[in-house]
Amino acid sequence: MSDLAPPSQQGASTLTTEDRRYLDRARSLARRGWGRVHPNPMVGCVVVRDGEVVGEGWHERYGGAHAEVNALDRAGSAAREATVYVSLEPCDHQGKTPACSRALLKAGVRRVIYGAPDPGDRPGGGGERLRKAGVTVVGPVLGPSEWHRDDPAFFHVAERRSCYVALKLAVSLDGKISSAPGATTNVTSAEALEEVHRLRAGFDALMVGGMTARVDDPRLTPRGEVRPVRPPARIVLDSRARLPTTARLFREEGGPVVVFASAEAEQPRLNRLEEAGARTEVVRRAAGGEVEIREVLSRLWDSGTRSILCEGGGRVACSLLNEDVVRRLYLFVAPRFLGERGVPAFPYPPAGDPRWALAEEPRALGPDALLVLDRVEES
Repeated sequence: MSDLAPPSQQGASTLTTEDRRYLDRARSLARRGWGRVHPNPMVGCVVVRDGEVVGEGWHERYGGAHAEVNALDRAGSAAREATVYVSLEPCDHQGKTPACSRALLKAGVRRVIYGAPDPGDRPGGGGERLRKAGVTVVGPVLGPSEWHRDDPAFFHVAERRSCYVALKLAVSLDGKISSAPGATTNVTSAEALEEVHRLRAGFDALMVGGMTARVDDPRLTPRGEVRPVRPPARIVLDSRARLPTTARLFREEGGPVVVFASAEAEQPRLNRLEEAGARTEVVRRAAGGEVEIREVLSRLWDSGTRSILCEGGGRVACSLLNEDVVRRLYLFVAPRFLGERGVPAFPYPPAGDPRWALAEEPRALGPDALLVLDRVEES
């Protein structure tokens, strides 16, 4: 169901059931851009004339045509006097591609309905230009919680100017992430792993703790159907720089490897990691012995990283939650018990009482279930 804005918001009360259906279709099309367009937003567009869809499009690739242009191209001359439904306010600036507001005016559309405001546009952006030119514009008609669910990293970065952090964990029914300390355990199914690879493609960086890197020896690469324009960086939080130079991170092709260590790390270890191909960063040490999370995120932001998917382990997960920097949780739950010797997903509870809400309906992935939860922001 759509969480549409109250009637007081920009004409939402005038929307018909058909308007809402076409807007939902535009939002669905937008999701096809996952992993291929960031740091740009995912955007979908539907062109409707006389009750029939005459063109559809979405932003397909970073640097490529925007959703509106793709939909208008498919509609051709049928776009004249049509209604256009777009998940995000049409842009009004010249970037890698021309302004979408001008393309809509040139096509002669009659009405534009959009879901979310463009946070990157100046006040009075694309919607305002269209209104001044005589086009009927309705929007934004979605509430903030809805547009944040649709494209959370884009809106978080635009509004907060900080890294968007998501945490992914594969857990058993008894809340464990492996069968024993130091043991590599495939907790979930092949179907769940396929979804993990899709998720990886939508982030600038993938992060793990030093223990996870040593025990599981992950590649930290997206190897599914969605291949990002630029492979995500691979981040290891390794306070003492004990990551072996024989790790697959160094032997297999992928994004750049960055190891964050504390001042306790011996310089020869840092030197060896750099010789193996990593970039090393020394940051403050947190009270629990790990690296200081907020300094890590600040360094990553300064280097151009905007979104991070952390894949564990438990201590890193708790550190991120304790600092209240996680905005989304991806919990892959397997229908099995790992027992008393199993390693807990959350070895110690985070401070405070953070609230979480389902961002989408739970999904079955083979025998497993995926729960996606967003941090409920304080009002």
